[in-house]
Amino acid sequence: MTDDLRSFVDLLESRDQLIRVSQPVSPKLEITEIVDRVSKGRVEQNKALLFENPAGYDIPVLINMFGSAERMAWALHVDELEDLRRDLGALLDMRLPQGPIKALKRGKALFDAVRAAGLRPRRVRRANVQQVVTSEDPSLDGIPILTCWPQDGGPFITLPQVVTRHPETGVRNVGMYRLQKVDSRTLLVHWQRHKGGAEHERAALETQSSGEESQAAIPAAVVLGGDPATIWSASAPLPPDVDEYLLAGWLRGEPVPLVECVSQPLEVPANADIVIEGVIDPNDQRLEGPFGDHTGYYTPVERFPAFHVTAITRRSEPIYPATVVGIPPMEDYWMGKATERLFLPLVQLFLPEVVDFAMPVPGVFHNLVLVSIEKQFPGHARKVIHGLWGLALLSLAKGIVVFDEWVDVQDPTEAAWQALGNVDWSHDVIINDGAVDHLDHASYHHSFGGKIGIDATAKLPEEGYTRDWPEVVRMDPEVEARIDALWAELDLA
Repeated sequence: MTDDLRSFVDLLESRDQLIRVSQPVSPKLEITEIVDRVSKGRVEQNKALLFENPAGYDIPVLINMFGSAERMAWALHVDELEDLRRDLGALLDMRLPQGPIKALKRGKALFDAVRAAGLRPRRVRRANVQQVVTSEDPSLDGIPILTCWPQDGGPFITLPQVVTRHPETGVRNVGMYRLQKVDSRTLLVHWQRHKGGAEHERAALETQSSGEESQAAIPAAVVLGGDPATIWSASAPLPPDVDEYLLAGWLRGEPVPLVECVSQPLEVPANADIVIEGVIDPNDQRLEGPFGDHTGYYTPVERFPAFHVTAITRRSEPIYPATVVGIPPMEDYWMGKATERLFLPLVQLFLPEVVDFAMPVPGVFHNLVLVSIEKQFPGHARKVIHGLWGLALLSLAKGIVVFDEWVDVQDPTEAAWQALGNVDWSHDVIINDGAVDHLDHASYHHSFGGKIGIDATAKLPEEGYTRDWPEVVRMDPEVEARIDALWAELDLA
């Protein structure tokens, strides 16, 4: 089992999925250029990269470790990403409840079952991440934080676990929010308005006493490295009262060991590489950005709260994990694909007619969702479109296309063939206004804009279709079987 970053590096190397770069390469732009070429190159070139000598630093940089289906699966302790769906489906028993109340009860039972299995995070006293402790005059300057793109506002931490607790309930949130380095003691936290960390900020501002701004300060920790499953779990779109480290424990098959921070009332993964402790001050809002984002565009400058460093702890020989986002495809696509596979059974709790769904690369997660369903009645596709728009972060999807169950939504060519051929644009389209992703630059208003739903299923007479729907061209199965038997002799492979 890989329980930290170094053991994952060893695993990748043993499976010929790691390249060690010994030449000095600058964290400012140069690492990004190399990673971008590798991410968009031939499949055999797409490997994890360990920059052993980032120019000016003595901490190596690991990047692109999640950058393929195989590596992403290994990071989550499975052989292939489809195992995530099968494993969670088995836990849910797949006898899906009918109706939202029963679905909610089943979802709660799922996390209760995980807790009962002894996978709740456990406290430890000693931790590798505290082999070196700097609590007096801590500095970010020794960490090889990347400046990814030419117009970026500065260096950004791109693969963190940002740990906070709700100011009122004490419920832990672990989010993956980029952090811009301002100086040796200050970061800016880009948590978008739909994310759990931003809710903690709103709650802190609401609970502070009038005239006492210091009461709004939020204890926080930026965790870098550790078990790759724990890193990825920070990106998972979980309900606000579900601990991301509980999910990580289920993926690992054993609890995440946590240790108390040295300067903040929080616990962090004991097997991490670096932990930056501090406080986030919602009253200290500063301009953050620009940043070359996963949309392929620079996101504009906005105000976000400052993180003030109080201590830094680390392993004696840490590895700094990073990722680069930009014009797709990049490493983050495979992180999203893991989310898609794992959360399909949860979508089916609420919408049992869903067969599969996919978020293709060009859609950069929130722009396009392709869904196949077992269509049972007139208007069924529209029911699913509206259902998805009311479900967690799928509510931010700008475009949803619904297909019949036999369509492979994981195949963009097949999906496009059906979508373009099966749609009458004057009848089969829903256009609404609603919540969209914080990073959506096309919406005329921030985080609010137009959304489209498309019914690409075969139409029924009850839906107003007065013609006979055509049959898909298929070969006779007996002919297929005869040619299968003859194929090797034809020498056409």
